[in-house]
Amino acid sequence: MAEKLKIIPLGGLDEIGKNCTVFEYGKDMIVVDCGVGFPDEDMYGVDLVIPDFTYLVQNAKKLRGMFITHGHEDHIGSIPYCMQQVNCPIHGTAMTNGLIRLKLEEHQLTDTVKLITHKSGDVVKAGCFNVEFIHVNHSIADAVALAIHTPAGTVIMTGDFKIDPTAVDGMIDLARLGELGKNGVLALLADSTNVERAGYTPSENLVTESLDRQFRNCNQRIIVTTFASNMHRIQAVIATAVRYGRKVAVSGRSMENMLKVAQELGYLKVPSGTIVELGAVKNLPKEKVVIVSTGSQGENMSALYRMAFSTHKQIDITAGDRVIISASAIPGNEKAVSRIINELYRKGADVVYEKSEGLHVSGHACQDELKIIHALCKPKYFIPVHGEQRMLQIHSRLAQQMGMSPRNILIGEIGSVMELGSRTLKISGTVTAGKVFVDGTGVGDVGSVVLRDRKHLAQDGMIVVCLNLSGQDGSIISGPDIITRGFIYVKESEALMEELRWVVLETLERCQRKRVRDWSTIKTSIKNDLSGYLYKTTKRNPMILPVITEL
Repeated sequence: MAEKLKIIPLGGLDEIGKNCTVFEYGKDMIVVDCGVGFPDEDMYGVDLVIPDFTYLVQNAKKLRGMFITHGHEDHIGSIPYCMQQVNCPIHGTAMTNGLIRLKLEEHQLTDTVKLITHKSGDVVKAGCFNVEFIHVNHSIADAVALAIHTPAGTVIMTGDFKIDPTAVDGMIDLARLGELGKNGVLALLADSTNVERAGYTPSENLVTESLDRQFRNCNQRIIVTTFASNMHRIQAVIATAVRYGRKVAVSGRSMENMLKVAQELGYLKVPSGTIVELGAVKNLPKEKVVIVSTGSQGENMSALYRMAFSTHKQIDITAGDRVIISASAIPGNEKAVSRIINELYRKGADVVYEKSEGLHVSGHACQDELKIIHALCKPKYFIPVHGEQRMLQIHSRLAQQMGMSPRNILIGEIGSVMELGSRTLKISGTVTAGKVFVDGTGVGDVGSVVLRDRKHLAQDGMIVVCLNLSGQDGSIISGPDIITRGFIYVKESEALMEELRWVVLETLERCQRKRVRDWSTIKTSIKNDLSGYLYKTTKRNPMILPVITEL
């Protein structure tokens, strides 16, 4: 019986981010992308969300390589965590590998992980797979789609893309996609991020024109914040600054790292003397300064946030400063962005952020662009990826509008084993997959139970009941002492605190009468009685932690 091609998403379905997909045929396996997700509001204390790599660890002997479509965090952010568990060559373009190298350096992995750099048009052999790099347009330089040639047929994975005829680095290679379509494409896995939007995504040139309008006739200091990874946007800011005789300073670690990599690789053209140290701007006239900053998503530790709230060591926002936010808020970040904007207005800054100003365009394809890709590739099967459930469903309908049979479309879930044959497309099982939480230096030690407790603490606070009991007869030697955090202000609630002590004493008395000597049973009784009393009197349900010391 012939082998079947298996496609197993470990992330990137029913969510935005955490993109990671396994391709498996026989004894060979490759991985495409290895990204992070960002925590929801109820994931208290969690810094990052990464895929569960259990399946890769279990099949490490099959793993022939990891292929990266581009250098955004949701496609490369989990690489160090993965490489600490399995090790394989990583294949990417120059800009992508430059950013991956920074991450590997942070985790002291540069000596153990092999990075191999390719350019568009290259074909890499990895076991039974031949992986072809195809140039695409996106909001970061050196982005590629992948044509994965397998014994079962060719699979095209678009990665994140759009069609931009005026792109600085050249238009997406539609000719190659069309050629692959003529030769026969088994399956298409396409980006669904912007599938809800009709028409075409505007060109990056629109932003360049808008930046010029904002710089023209402005005699104040200009601060621009955008995604650090958008080199084309930063190039436009630098070119516009040079045109109007301004020096450029950079603030924010990720922005500094990105500029360093981009300049070293020649992706960023900066005339000599244009970039100055951040500390030097105070000696320059305001009309001769542009500061390029991180913070477009309202991040608490970002440079723009610290400028707005006067905690930046070198720069403070002053009345008249023009702050240009050249980015749109990622879903979930709207409140954080609004908070910064409000503070900037409070300080008298001239804030430019409205979409109508044309200061940001997406890096993802809208409906008409997606239709072009479907028409060129002519896939036998279609698997929508990179999107939440509604996006995947809408993309499925778009494929049907293009004439594809619903039987040839499969919407999977994280961990689904999607099996492709010449006549079949089906889910044949599941593998271990899901979310692993990174909290500080801990990876995976925060699970659903810990998050549930953190949520409970955040909502209702906690009460600790401390008791010293006799080891001989269980009688009270001292206590109960009651400590609260995040529940009530003790000095204003002394009557309630005294009532809580009486509830504990009555519980202990009942346990004494019943000759209960098991400390865990006594703790459970205290917790249940206090919980019932508190809900009855306050309609709140704090976490209750009885602590018994035997003397």
